[in-house]
Amino acid sequence: MQPPGPPPAYSPTNGDFTFVSSADAEGLPVLDISYLSGSIASPDVKLNLGGDFIKESTATTFLRQRGYGWLLEVEDDDPEDNKPLLEELDIDLKDIYYKIRCVLMPMPSLGFNRQVVRDNPDFWGPLAVVLFFSMISLYGQFRVVSWIITIWIFGSLTIFLLARVLGGEVAYGQVLGVIGYSLLPLIVIAPILLVVGSFEVVSTLIKLFGVFWAAYSAASLLVGEEFKTKKPLLIYPIFLLYIYFLSLYTGV
Repeated sequence: MQPPGPPPAYSPTNGDFTFVSSADAEGLPVLDISYLSGSIASPDVKLNLGGDFIKESTATTFLRQRGYGWLLEVEDDDPEDNKPLLEELDIDLKDIYYKIRCVLMPMPSLGFNRQVVRDNPDFWGPLAVVLFFSMISLYGQFRVVSWIITIWIFGSLTIFLLARVLGGEVAYGQVLGVIGYSLLPLIVIAPILLVVGSFEVVSTLIKLFGVFWAAYSAASLLVGEEFKTKKPLLIYPIFLLYIYFLSLYTGV
């Protein structure tokens, strides 16, 4: 019996791999693997927090896999939420200051665009004027404050209804703003009345001047050309309204 000989040489097929030395590799066919593609990168999900990338926690990954990833979303800051308080309340101090000057100096020769008081009404400016007039009326008459605000609101409503009946094209907000701003002349004469209060004649003249001043400021803005011959029918109640305002201050 002959001893077994060496095993037959194994020749690799196309589907097998074998290791050969670089010296023996010369002349062998090169396997084309250009058609293969893929990646063995880690599938870990990362978050960008402040520029630093960190891996998500197990709880975060669990929520995202279950469709609750929206709970982890952080909304961007809305520029609308960072507005200053005055802008948020629609308070324009420059506009209010300009309207105050228009009311205190109603003469057309001064060059102010007084129609802005009527055409661009606001609420906070007239309210501040009425509240200030109420404050200076607190001298021994605390209950007058709420009554002054009530007369401002319902007195303006009366003027508005009368203006619309007479054919005027005016809104209630415009009347409310003009009547409120036109209280400024009465505020101006208030400290003067404290000084000359003992002189009855002078005090009466100053009161009449203040009422005419306020009524003219309001009427020149509210009584337009559309009223034509009906102007006195609207000017007169405006004049009476400011007489009543003054009576609330003086206590007459």
